[in-house]
Formats: sequence, structure tokens, C-alpha cells
Amino acid sequence: QVQLVESGGGLVQAGGSLRLSCAASGFLFNTAPMAWYRQAPGNQRELVAGISGKGITNYADSAKGRFTISRDNAKNMVYLQMNSLKPEDTAVYYCQRVGLDYWGRGTLVTVSS
Repeated sequence: QVQLVESGGGLVQAGGSLRLSCAASGFLFNTAPMAWYRQAPGNQRELVAGISGKGITNYADSAKGRFTISRDNAKNMVYLQMNSLKPEDTAVYYCQRVGLDYWGRGTLVTVSS
């Protein structure tokens, strides 16, 4: 069955960096579009970044210039490199196989000011 396991979250000071990882299984990964979402307390889940099977990327305005999504098809992994973190980036981050209504547990990112 589909599994998405996020990791790499933690507590970081504003201006710092984190690299999130997502291990995917249960579907054909190499051609699957993938995405990172986040949900802050009291807010709806929002798209942060996406990457196609061919590596074409797109970003939310809030992530442009600071975050980089990437994938390793040999390892069935998706990554989100987050730099210049801000307190408003605090949220639970989830990866998703685009088009599948399945969510992992997410990984919590907390950015202190």
C-alpha cells in the first residue's frame, strides 16, 4: 500500500536551514509527481512546492528563493531544502503523491524568532 514517511523536522532559529526527507513506497515513484504541503495551527493545508516525474519544479510564492524541492528516483525519496527560515514557516510538513488522497504523519518544523 502507499506509504509516505516524512522526516527531518525540528526546532531551528530564524535564518537557519533544515532539510526534509520523504520516503515513498507503494506506487510507481519514478514518474509520479510529488509535492510538499504544510499546515500551520489553525490554518488550512497549503502547497509549498511540487516536482514532476521529470524534475520540473514549482513553488508557492512564500517558498520561492528559499526552498528547493528535489527527488532521487533511485531511492524513492523527495527532499525539501529550506533556507532562510522564518517563524511563519512553522508548520507540520507533509509530502504527497499528487493525485492520491493519502497523507503521512508529517514532520514538525518550528522556527523560533
